[in-house]
Amino acid sequence: MTRRARAVAGGALLLLLGAGGWVALPLPADLLSAGGAHQLRIEDRHGLLLRATRADDGSRRSWVPLAEMDPDLLAAFVAVEDRRFFSHRGVDPRAVARATRTNLLARRFAAGGSTITMQLARLLRPESMPRTLVGKAAQMAWAVRLEAHLSKQEILEQYLNRVPLGQAAAGVDAAAELYFGASARRVSLGQAALLAGLARSPTGDNPLLDPRRARDRRAVALAQVRRFGYASGEDVARARAEPLLRGNPSRPFLAPHFTTRVLARAEAEGAPVSGVWRTSLDRPLQLAVEDEVRHTVDALKERGVAHAAAVVLDNRTGEILAWVGSPDFWADTAGQVDMVVSRRQPGSALKPFLYALAFDRGYSAASVLPDVARTYATGTGVYAPRNYDRRFHGPVRAREALGSSFNVPAVELAHRLGVGGLLAALHRAGFASLDRGAEHYGLGLALGNGEVTLLELANAYRALANGGRWRPARFRAAPPAYSPDRDDPGREVVTAAAAALALDILQDPTARIAGFGLSSPLDLPCPAAVKTGTSRHFTDNWAVGVTGGFTVAVWAGNFSGRPMEGVSGVTGAGPLLHRIMLVAGRRLGAAPLPRPGDHGAVALEVCRLSGARAGASCPVLREWFYPGTEPEEDCRWHVGGAVQLPVAYAEWVAQQDAVASSPSMARALAGERGDSLAGFRILSPREGDRYAVPPGVDSAYATLALRTTLGNGDRVQWFVDGRPLRSDRWRLVPGRHVIRARSRAGDADEVRIEVGG
Repeated sequence: MTRRARAVAGGALLLLLGAGGWVALPLPADLLSAGGAHQLRIEDRHGLLLRATRADDGSRRSWVPLAEMDPDLLAAFVAVEDRRFFSHRGVDPRAVARATRTNLLARRFAAGGSTITMQLARLLRPESMPRTLVGKAAQMAWAVRLEAHLSKQEILEQYLNRVPLGQAAAGVDAAAELYFGASARRVSLGQAALLAGLARSPTGDNPLLDPRRARDRRAVALAQVRRFGYASGEDVARARAEPLLRGNPSRPFLAPHFTTRVLARAEAEGAPVSGVWRTSLDRPLQLAVEDEVRHTVDALKERGVAHAAAVVLDNRTGEILAWVGSPDFWADTAGQVDMVVSRRQPGSALKPFLYALAFDRGYSAASVLPDVARTYATGTGVYAPRNYDRRFHGPVRAREALGSSFNVPAVELAHRLGVGGLLAALHRAGFASLDRGAEHYGLGLALGNGEVTLLELANAYRALANGGRWRPARFRAAPPAYSPDRDDPGREVVTAAAAALALDILQDPTARIAGFGLSSPLDLPCPAAVKTGTSRHFTDNWAVGVTGGFTVAVWAGNFSGRPMEGVSGVTGAGPLLHRIMLVAGRRLGAAPLPRPGDHGAVALEVCRLSGARAGASCPVLREWFYPGTEPEEDCRWHVGGAVQLPVAYAEWVAQQDAVASSPSMARALAGERGDSLAGFRILSPREGDRYAVPPGVDSAYATLALRTTLGNGDRVQWFVDGRPLRSDRWRLVPGRHVIRARSRAGDADEVRIEVGG
C-alpha cells in the first residue's frame, strides 16, 4: 500500500471513529421534550374569536402514548410512510436508491427516500436540515443516531405526536380532533388512512381545501394498508365508503372556508402558526351572510339549486369582510368545496370590463351597436350569438346594451376591439384563472365562456369602484394608517373615467328595463351598480353589487355542474345579492360611487334611438360624454316626422316585429305613429303599486326611483302629493300618495301608489 493510500485509509478510519463517537453521544436533554405548545387564535377584525387551533390552557393536545393510540393509526402510517420501518436502522437503502433514480430521471429533487426516523429527525432539528443534499446527509446521520438511542416504539410515538397534518394540526391527536371531532385513541380505518395520506402533503391533500384530492389520497393509503397485510379487503371496502370528514369540532370553528384558506396560505408561506392572528373578517356580517346563503338554497331547492356562495370586500383596503364557500361546510356531499375560489363560467358578469375598455377607445354610452342577426367566422366554425330572450333588438345604445345585458352587441363590440385586447384587460383586472390564449376563448369571452373565481370577480368590480385600479384582496386586517395610494398603487385596468361611466350604466334602472323589466331584485334602496351573469345551460348564476364602500359577489348553482331549472342570474343569484347588499349596507353604510361628471364628462341631449344630437322630431334623453366623444352630427333618423333608419336596420325592421322585440325602438317609433304608446307617461312607479320600507334599512336609503318616457334631468319636474321634488328619487313615506310628472313641454301624467308602514 502506498503512502497516499495509507493516508486515505487512515483518514477514513478516523472519520468513521468520529462518526461512531458522535452517534454514541447521549441525545441532547431537551431534544425529545414534548414542550409547551403555543395557542393559535384566529380572530376577526374586532378581536372576536373565529377559530382556535389550541385549547384555552395553551396546550395543543395531550401527548398520547403509543400504547393508547388506535392500532389502525400505527398500521396506516407504517404502510404509507415507511413499510420497512421495523427492519432498517434509520436509513432505508432501497428507498434511498429509488429516490436517487427518481431524482436523476426528473433532473430535480423530486423524492427524498425519507424513513419515519429521518422525518422525525427533521421535525426535531429543522434548522440544521435544509432541503438540500447537505441537509439530507444531516438528516440521515441524525436518523442513525436516533435509532442508536431509541426503540422503534419510542421513535414512532415521537413521530406520530409531532407530524404536521395541515391547518396547524401537529400530531395525530390534534388532526383527529380537527377533521373528525375524535381522538387518536379511537379512529376508524378510513380516518387513519386519511391522516397517513396527509403526512406527505398536508396542504395539497387537505380535505378542508380539496376534498377530491384528499379522497383520492385516502384510497391510495387504504390500498397500501391492504397490500401490506394490515387490513382485510372487507375492512378496506368499508373504509372507502366512510365520509371524508365527520361531525363538528368541539372548539370554535366559524367562517370555516375562510379560516381554512388563511391557514393554508400561512403554511405555504412558512409563517408561524401560533399566537393571535387578526384577520380582515367581520364576524357579525359573516354570520348574517351565512344565513342568507342557507336561506337562498332552501328557497330554490325545488328548482334544482343545491349550493350558493358569497364574498364581501371593503373597497378601499381590499379586506375580505365575509366569505361563505358553501351552505354547509360539514355536509357529507362536498361541503368543503369552496366556491369563492373554485372556477366556473361567469356569463355576462364580464361585460362591464368589455364596455369600459370600449369607453377608453372612444366609444360613448350613446354609441349605437347593432343587435341584429350576424355570424362570425372563427377557428372552430361559424359563430352566431343569440340573446338571452332569443330575440334581436335592432339598433341599441351602449347604455341599454350593457344595462340590459344583450349578448349580440357585446360580441360585435368584442369583434371590433379584438379578443386579445379584452383578455389583456381582464388579466389586468386580476382574472388569473383565464390562463388560456385569446384563440382558445374567441368571441365567446365577451359572454363569459372562460372560468373565473368568485373572489376574482368581486375584486375586479372593486377595481372599477377604485377608479379602475386593481389591488389584491387582503386576508389580514389592514394597519390603521394603511393608504392604498401610498402603500399599494396597484395597476390600471381602465381609466377612472371609463370605470365611472360603466358603473353609472350599471346603476341605471332605466337602462335595465328592456332586459329585466320595470322591477327586479337588482333595484336597491341605496346607490349601487349591479350586474348578473348566467353560464350556458343554467349551470351557474352570478350577481355582483358595488357601492362606494363595499362590493358583494354571489354565486348559486350546483357543485356537480347539474343545470338548474330555468333559474337565471336575476331569479337565482339576484335575490341573494339583494339581501346581502341590504345586510352589508346596514352594517357598513353605503357611500356613493364615482360619477362620470367627476372626471370631466358633460351631459348632453341626444336622440334616444340614434344617439346623435337630438333634432326637433327626436325622442330625447340626456347622456354623459367625455371630451372628444360627443356626437358631431344631428340625428338623421328622424326627418320630417318620419323615421328613416340606415339600410341595414331598415332591412331588419322589415323582417322583425320592431315594437314587440325592441323596447328602445318601440318607444322611439311610438312617438312618430301616435299610437297608445305615444306621448309622455310615467314608467316607474306604475298605477296601483304597493311598497314597503325594508325592515332595518336606514330611511335615507329607502327610496323609489322615478322614471318617465322622456328620461329625467331638467326635462321633467316631479311632484308628490302636490309638493315639488328636487330629484328623481323619492324617500318612501307610509301612506297613500299621488306621484305626478310634468314635462318641460307641459305634458303631464300621474299615478297613485301606497307605501306600507
